[in-house]
Amino acid sequence: MKRNALAELDMDLEEVACVATETQPLYPVVDNTKDYFIERDGIRYAGNHVLVELWEAVDLDDPKLIEDALLQGARDAGATILHSHFHHFSPYSGVSGVVVLAESHISIHTWPEKNYAAIDIFMCGACDPHDALPSIKRAFRPDRVEVQHYRRGVIK
Repeated sequence: MKRNALAELDMDLEEVACVATETQPLYPVVDNTKDYFIERDGIRYAGNHVLVELWEAVDLDDPKLIEDALLQGARDAGATILHSHFHHFSPYSGVSGVVVLAESHISIHTWPEKNYAAIDIFMCGACDPHDALPSIKRAFRPDRVEVQHYRRGVIK
C-alpha cells in the first residue's frame, strides 16, 4: 500500500501491518513443525492422491461455480485452504484452477465442449481426499465418475 494513500487516511504502514496480523490474519496459521505423513495398515507415506475424471458433466465453463465446488470439497475433507486461483480460457471456455492447501492441493482442468473434467486431489495428514468428492459430484452432476487412488511417498 502506498504511504501517501495511508497518510490521507491518517494511518501509516506499520499500523496497517498490525491490523492485518493482530486482529485477523490474512492466511490461516499453519503448524510448520507438524509431520503430515500418514500411517495406515503398517505403511507410512506422504499422502493420498486421488485422480478423478468426470464424464458428461455440466457447468464446466463457470469459474465461480468450479472454485466454489473445489473450496467446499476442501472444507468437507477437513483441509486448510491457503489460496485459490482459476483461469477461464477461450474460445472453448475451459477452466484450469488450483486450491492450494496446507495439506497439498486440489486442481482441475475442464473441457466443456467435451463435457469432461480432470481433477487431482492430493492431501496429507488427517484429511481424506475422498471426502471432497460429494460436493464435486453435486456441482457438476456427471453421468460417470472414474476415481484412481494412490499412496504417495511410501517409506519402505
